[in-house]
Amino acid sequence: MPHDTPLISTIVGGLVLAFIFGALAHRLRMPPLVGYLVAGVLVGPHTPGYVADQNLAPELAEIGVILLMFGVGLHFSLKDLMSVRGIALPGAIAQIASATLLGWGLGALMGWPTGGSLVFGLALSVASTVVLLKALQERRLVETERGRIAVGWLIVEDLAMVLALVLIPAAAGIGGEGHAPAEPLSAGLNRLFGLDLGIGGMIAMTLAKVALFVALMLVFGRKLIPWAMHRIAHTGSRELFRLGVLAIALGVAFGAAKLFGVSLALGAFFAGMVLAESELSHRAAQESLPLRDAFAVLFFVSVGMLFDPNILIDSPLPILATIFIIVIGKSVAALLIVLVFKRPLATALTISASLGQIGEFSFILAALGVDLGLLPEEGRDLILAGAIISIILNPLLFFLCDRMRPWLEGAKRQESAAEPAVVPAEEAVPTEDDEVHPSGLHGHAIVVGYGRVGRIVGQNLKSAGTPFLVIEDSDKRIGELKAQGIEAFLGNAAATETLDLANLPAARSIAIAIPNAFEACRIAEQARSANPSILIVARAHSDAEVDALKQYGADTVIMGEREIALGMVDRLAQVHHESVAYEDDHGPDTIAPTDDPPPERNERLARF
Repeated sequence: MPHDTPLISTIVGGLVLAFIFGALAHRLRMPPLVGYLVAGVLVGPHTPGYVADQNLAPELAEIGVILLMFGVGLHFSLKDLMSVRGIALPGAIAQIASATLLGWGLGALMGWPTGGSLVFGLALSVASTVVLLKALQERRLVETERGRIAVGWLIVEDLAMVLALVLIPAAAGIGGEGHAPAEPLSAGLNRLFGLDLGIGGMIAMTLAKVALFVALMLVFGRKLIPWAMHRIAHTGSRELFRLGVLAIALGVAFGAAKLFGVSLALGAFFAGMVLAESELSHRAAQESLPLRDAFAVLFFVSVGMLFDPNILIDSPLPILATIFIIVIGKSVAALLIVLVFKRPLATALTISASLGQIGEFSFILAALGVDLGLLPEEGRDLILAGAIISIILNPLLFFLCDRMRPWLEGAKRQESAAEPAVVPAEEAVPTEDDEVHPSGLHGHAIVVGYGRVGRIVGQNLKSAGTPFLVIEDSDKRIGELKAQGIEAFLGNAAATETLDLANLPAARSIAIAIPNAFEACRIAEQARSANPSILIVARAHSDAEVDALKQYGADTVIMGEREIALGMVDRLAQVHHESVAYEDDHGPDTIAPTDDPPPERNERLARF
């Protein structure tokens, strides 16, 4: 059996180099994706040495896009999508128009035809799905109001690009600037019935196909997909369940693209969104996570493969102008649009930073423009260079927005004080992202994460009258906590600025109830550094996580499997009326028989 196959060598070469340079970038305090992009440049055709298959890498990367959008759909309900339509729809359209005009202007200055300049502008107007979602996930913003607006904005952009991919070939044929292939369905109708739909008919047909797909997913998919997953779950086979999740994500995405002309990413998003209504959505997200991360890495590697470093020397000024449009022009336009809709400044800054880059749809549009003879090859090279550099600069853009926010909010408050205005209650600006002040509690407990575990901890602290606060990354849960009169802070507790709000030096204890051991170790380390005498209690899922958390400062680490075993042994002892010795690698523990089970144990087991 041959071992030097293009598929294997591309996957191995891409992942190994991505790991090496991703780890190096992390060591240098840079985002790992910078290392992934460098790995792609090294295995690309423009650098000496090994060259990965340029046809296979983008297809593997597309799987990552599908799984990523499927995962987002699992956390994004139809209600969430409709709740942000008032800003996502007009905002995305306005931002696409402004970026397209800027790109068209640059193309016109370089002497390109009108069609090529418009394609160039469109390619610069649409953000990368992978980069945007990765940025939101790293900052725990997907489930916040800001995250929902950004994702809704992204969906509108995807729909606009689906329409553009149909219109560009038709416009190329009508304008005479390029050579346009026939649209399959239109060509079939013309061949069978002699019907020439024209550009208006093609637009109507595209919209009808997209509407039909959405209707089928919302009417039939909402019943069929959750039903199928429940049937698979009842088999008790984790392997079949994982396979079913992947089959639904990839199958719906591929079917949507082939049958309805919808993008693979958009099809996967709707598949995840309808599955989100099932109780198994959380498990489905967990099962798809490892493959999603692996193939997302291959996406960045495939982008790096397209980059020719020589263009930095040959065309420095056009590259600077392209980057200015992507990073500055788009971001400023998005910032102003969100502020016009009277959204909080932090929301405007998050949206503007999220959209300050381009990605996969830009590559598709660039390739289509070159194939149709509309866009010169120089335009495609500029788009690729702009994508690479904007992706590298995107984390810096988020950093700058975070730094600018206090200064901008201060200027805004001064302006409001100089020109006071009465705002009706029904038109009040949302206060979700208003300035947050550190807690004034002393001798309190801190609960990090308010999921199934954190909720039980918080309820017991409240019943005991212990003062406590919560750090949570879901704005829905934050709203619930504040409605109950519980002090809560929105954000990722692993971030220093978020954890500082909890007033660690004055706290007596902290319960780290999140399941992510990497973040938990970071939180424990910061808590111990800020308050050497604080009691740190954390949760773990393995002996290795227990050891790591204790090494980083945790006093007590509860491993779920061990607590479940203790509960089972306790219940068995009640039946058999004998002392049962329970032992594990951390030492023996004797469970004495009892006539009546302790009420707190019963309550705890019932809640789990």
